[in-house]
Amino acid sequence: MIVFDGLPALTAAVGTHLGFGEWVEVTQERVRAFADATGDHQWIHLDAERAADGPFGGTVAHGYLTLSLLPALGRGVYRFAGFSMGVNYGLNKVRFPGVVRVGSRVRVGVELRSAAADRRGVIAVFAYTVEVEGSTRPGCVAEAVVLLVP
Repeated sequence: MIVFDGLPALTAAVGTHLGFGEWVEVTQERVRAFADATGDHQWIHLDAERAADGPFGGTVAHGYLTLSLLPALGRGVYRFAGFSMGVNYGLNKVRFPGVVRVGSRVRVGVELRSAAADRRGVIAVFAYTVEVEGSTRPGCVAEAVVLLVP
């Protein structure tokens, strides 16, 4: 695990692939809980019988569920020290090039794209690629922006 303890450590790592997180199974229970939390109960996510005959051959995770897993998937790759807090500042770009079928395992690869001082602290941009085990297409690629407050 990489520990970033200030702006110099972050800037030194810009352009570096930081590593991969652990594999995590995407379960039907997780997909159902996400559907209940967001109100997105589309059949491709929840109706196993209908989805088996659908375009993906089974139920699939919501794209936004996959996106929401980024903090958990990246937890073992890096962490911050010496900041009072880090907050999600937004996203520059998000795409869902491949599907994440229920029962599959995913992990994230992380690259630090940029880090710069800001009047509130440090703004860092991380590129995440969510790999789907056994697939050549990522389930999600996203640039996430983090504000780190001293």
